[in-house]
Amino acid sequence: MSPPYGSRLANKVAVITGAGSGIGLESSVLFASEGAQVVCADINEKGAAATVEKITSLFGPGRAVSIRADVSKEEDVKKMIQLAVSEFGKLSIVFNNAGIMHPADDNALTTSEDIWDLTMKINVKGVWWGCKYAIEEMRKTGGGSIINTASFVALRGAATPQLAYTASKGAVLAMTRELAVVHAKENIRFNSLCPGPLRTPLLMEFLNTEDKKNRRLVHVPMGRFGEAIEQAKAALFLASDESSYMTGTDFAVDGGLCAAYVTPEGETISNSPHVSYQ
Repeated sequence: MSPPYGSRLANKVAVITGAGSGIGLESSVLFASEGAQVVCADINEKGAAATVEKITSLFGPGRAVSIRADVSKEEDVKKMIQLAVSEFGKLSIVFNNAGIMHPADDNALTTSEDIWDLTMKINVKGVWWGCKYAIEEMRKTGGGSIINTASFVALRGAATPQLAYTASKGAVLAMTRELAVVHAKENIRFNSLCPGPLRTPLLMEFLNTEDKKNRRLVHVPMGRFGEAIEQAKAALFLASDESSYMTGTDFAVDGGLCAAYVTPEGETISNSPHVSYQ
């Protein structure tokens, strides 16, 4: 017998990109736990399938399906949206979460054009296509919620450059705001999720020394990296009807980073109270 689940997303169908790990994995399982049926999309087909297996083991069959999707390819994005409709009958939520932070992404002088173009193709075009095909389906059913993963680096400058990534996330913020205004009276809501620095494989691979980690943590009032499940909780709020009067927001979940000038000294006792699904 499968365990009971909540109802904050009851009768809703969600598509989540980057569902094979990190924020995407946590969100996929969390959304399913709150009653949603979920399309788990990832370029890593095995990762997406493993997320579906986890959902099935926790909540029983019929809650989720997986698909390989490279969001830099328009046809892949179109197919994942179509899968939601063909498998579950409609589309209520899209979480455009997939993205890259390339290790060769640096400053304006050293970042190559190839790295710039790859980052923009995935982080910006992928979000645009996810929104485009979601809008078409959501119009048929009276609206929905679209969440686009941006970043705190789109709100604050950093002397540790990753220029293509920063520019791409700034583009996500601007695009999300405009889409929110254009489609507001259609009941299609758009909000950006702006994570602070997280303890995810993506960032920890990039911050591969203690000096790199501490260079960031000194600016975070809570004194720790966030957890992917904490971002998933924020995405759940934005996906649910609890945020029905929110659109066009830059929703920062960053440990206080964007509010800080001088951060507190001493050891932190802050911790995440949430159980991770990873």
